[in-house]
Amino acid sequence: MALYRRLTLMEREELSRMLAAGYSLRATAQALQRAPSTGSRELARHRASPVTYRAVPAHQRAHRWAHRPRKPRTLAVHHRLRRAVLTLLAQRWSPEQIAHGLLQRYPDDPTMRISHEAIYTYLYVLPRGAFKRELARYLRRRHRSRRSRKIRLSSRPVQDIVSIDERPAEVADRTVPGHWEGDLLVGHANASALGTLVERTTRFTLLVPLTAKDATAVRRAFAREVRTLPAQLRRSLTYDQGQEMREHRLFTKQTKMQVYFAHPQCPWERGTNENTNGLLRQFFPAGTQFNHVSRREIKRVQAMLNDRPRKILNWHSPAHAFHQLLR
Repeated sequence: MALYRRLTLMEREELSRMLAAGYSLRATAQALQRAPSTGSRELARHRASPVTYRAVPAHQRAHRWAHRPRKPRTLAVHHRLRRAVLTLLAQRWSPEQIAHGLLQRYPDDPTMRISHEAIYTYLYVLPRGAFKRELARYLRRRHRSRRSRKIRLSSRPVQDIVSIDERPAEVADRTVPGHWEGDLLVGHANASALGTLVERTTRFTLLVPLTAKDATAVRRAFAREVRTLPAQLRRSLTYDQGQEMREHRLFTKQTKMQVYFAHPQCPWERGTNENTNGLLRQFFPAGTQFNHVSRREIKRVQAMLNDRPRKILNWHSPAHAFHQLLR
């Protein structure tokens, strides 16, 4: 990754001359071998008037801005607040839960306020070495650096998809059972995977052992699993746009389940399944080689997960709610 470089005085003079000569901002940026957005930001920050840009005053102003004292980060100077945040992190609270929880615990103390973004920034920017690894371990995903949110579109998009935007309203409001969300839980070195299917109304989970990750193997395994269900509980499946679901039309033909596809890089559109995959990592941590896990063990974990009481189900288990539907 190329390092960011501030504009030099010579670059600013060239920018001033070319703009005065009538060149477009894009042509000027190309001559300077800079991004057009760099020139756009420069003009927005340092232009003397709507039509005038002067290199020397702009350079002097930018130099002053670069050397002005920085405001210290909240958690770096407020020790009591930092202790409270680190204590709750150690109790496995998420930064967002901490931000709202402090508001509830200290309603009359304005010094005990912080946003979840400020907590993330503190965790990822300031600590170093073993201390940073220790703090990252408290986070739910245990990432040691913030992940890019760039949307990377596949070079081989799944064909003939039906968008989640066309999904009936009964799926979104969970009033009718039989609508599922699906995904893969990927194993060590991306070499193996476990299929997961979650019913949206009851949160009942089916774990699908896979012999391979290709589209044919996934389609056959998923179809074999859902055909064990009554027809009224096989209404639809919502999936991401992964290549393993390329054979969705054949899957629909075999199971009578319409497949809807979420938008790229929008996991919250399949939030029930994403949350379930997070719970499954308690049993199958990152690095698991699923091709070495027996079907019996996978189904044992399925039974354990479905037997847990869930707050969203008034403390009934998914298995209880699902069997009520079967009756």
